[in-house]
Amino acid sequence: GATEHSERRLREYILTQIPSSAKSILDVGSGSAWVAKKFHGSDTFVCSLDATIVNTSKALEKYPSAKHAAVVADAFKLPFKPATFDCVVAAEIIEHVPDPAAFVRSLMKVIAPDGTLIISTPYKEVIRYALCIHCNQKTPLNAHLHSFDEKKLESLFSGIPIKNFSWNAFNNKLLLFARTHIILKHFPFALWKLIDRAANALFKKPVNIVIRITK
Repeated sequence: GATEHSERRLREYILTQIPSSAKSILDVGSGSAWVAKKFHGSDTFVCSLDATIVNTSKALEKYPSAKHAAVVADAFKLPFKPATFDCVVAAEIIEHVPDPAAFVRSLMKVIAPDGTLIISTPYKEVIRYALCIHCNQKTPLNAHLHSFDEKKLESLFSGIPIKNFSWNAFNNKLLLFARTHIILKHFPFALWKLIDRAANALFKKPVNIVIRITK
C-alpha cells in the first residue's frame, strides 16, 4: 500500500511539471502508459516509447486514439527528427541506463526549442547489491546502476545549452514508513504536497527527485 501510494504521488508530481502549452509529449519508458492515460481524450499527442512490444501493445489497447502512438525503440537511438516534441518525460529510467549523460543528450535532441525535459529518479539512493549465483559477480538489486542528487543530475547537462534547471525532492520516507498512506491516500495532491513538504523540513529524507529542464 505504501509503495502504491508513493508511485501515485510521484506520477501526480510529474504531471504537474508538464507545461499546459505542450501539444506533443514523448513518454520514455512508458510502462503502463500512465502519461497516455492522463491525456487520453485531449488534444495533446502522446507517444509511448518502451523497449518491449508487450508494453507498447498494451498501451495502444488501453488508450486507443489518433492522438496516441506507441513505439518500440532504444532511448539512446530515438527514431525521431530533431525538435519533434514539446515535452519529454523519463520517469524512473535514468538510474537504470549505463550512460546517463548519453541518455540525456539523446532526449534533448528531440525536444523543440523552449521545450521541456522532465526526469525523475530515486533521491540519494543507497544502492544495494547481491552476489549473482550464476556469474558470482556483485549485482545491483532492482537493476539500479546509479544514485543521484540534484548536483549529479545538473552535471549531466554540462556543455548542453539549456535555459533553466529546476528540481524538487519529495515523498518523505518517514511518512511512508509510518504507514500514513492509509490516511494520506484520501488527500488531494495539493494538500498531500504541503504535508510532505513540512515533513521533509523536519526530517529531510525524500524518496524521489524530479528535475525540469527548459531547452
